[in-house]
Amino acid sequence: MAFELPKLNYATTALEPHIDGRTMEIHHGKHHQAYVTNLNNAIAGTDAEKLSIDEICKNISKYPVAVRNNGGGHFNHSLFWTLMAPNAGGAPSGDLAKAIDAAFGSFDEFKKLFAAAGTTRFGSGWAWLILKDAKLAISSTPNQDNPLMDVAEMKGIPVLAIDVWEHAYYLNYQNRRPDYITAFWNVVNWAEVDKLYKNAMDKLLKEAK
Repeated sequence: MAFELPKLNYATTALEPHIDGRTMEIHHGKHHQAYVTNLNNAIAGTDAEKLSIDEICKNISKYPVAVRNNGGGHFNHSLFWTLMAPNAGGAPSGDLAKAIDAAFGSFDEFKKLFAAAGTTRFGSGWAWLILKDAKLAISSTPNQDNPLMDVAEMKGIPVLAIDVWEHAYYLNYQNRRPDYITAFWNVVNWAEVDKLYKNAMDKLLKEAK
């Protein structure tokens, strides 16, 4: 099989009380596993079996809708799990903090804009912090689309994401998506976000040479 469900780096209960263990069990073990299984079935016997999930996403318009939905689901969730950690939250530091201030005015303003992107995404989807043209920007995507996809309204390299599908929060927060987004800040793994930001900047600098 081309793709596998990644293991979590923490226990399913480790993000409580902000993200409950039962939601994590279902979200990771059931929903994400289904995306992996369906993606593998959709690409079986095709050249896509030899590609990375990033490569598939970047050329997603070439593939059937099953690859778009499940490939996006696999990429998005694989990233999402790494962006959270127990005993995390707080605020970014260093170059990432400076870049957030430069792009949005302040960390608090960034949080407001990011939360708004997640809250106002109609139906199911994601909110993103991306690196676009060497500057940070906020976007949102429907369903399991992401900013790497050639069909994305705003393209860029993801450095932070939040899943605003109801399956990500409904057991604990019911229809209170804003409360879930507020709780998310308590588990953001800023060390990982910082690493993704630096890697994205390095990539852009190399491509510019």
